[in-house]
Amino acid sequence: MIQQATFLFISGGEIAFILFIVIMVFGADKLPEIARGMGKGMRTLKDATNDIKHEITKTAEKNGIDTSITSDVKKELNKVKDDLEDFTGSVKRKL
Repeated sequence: MIQQATFLFISGGEIAFILFIVIMVFGADKLPEIARGMGKGMRTLKDATNDIKHEITKTAEKNGIDTSITSDVKKELNKVKDDLEDFTGSVKRKL
């Protein structure tokens, strides 16, 4: 069984088809502008998300709320994720 690379549940062939349609609709000369605009939008969204996280953490610490639980939860989630990857890795090798 050959595994295909996927990105957000979209295979390589589907990505190529979508890019072909985008080039046909907007033209090759507009493609860099579109990509630049999407990059700026994603960066703005990431910055806003980080600002919100920072404000929530700052407010929680200011009000005496224990924020160390988030690091404990992250450690546990990472441990479960590693265990799951170990398990799925062995399953993939058997296939």
